[in-house]
Amino acid sequence: MAVLKVKIEQCKGCGLCVRACPKGLMRLSKTTLNSRGYQPAEISDMQACIACAACARSCPDIAIEIEK
Repeated sequence: MAVLKVKIEQCKGCGLCVRACPKGLMRLSKTTLNSRGYQPAEISDMQACIACAACARSCPDIAIEIEK
């Protein structure tokens, strides 16, 4: 199983990863803010992630890593 990690402090909450996810698993956090006041991205269901890396490729801040 792959593990998706979001670097919370690097994420600016732009939402590009949310739109890029073919399974609709990415979302912006409703409960977390980073030190710059942005809502970072998070994955809703890691078990359902297919590790396609579309989210990581779409991130302009390189804030998403996929470990297989």
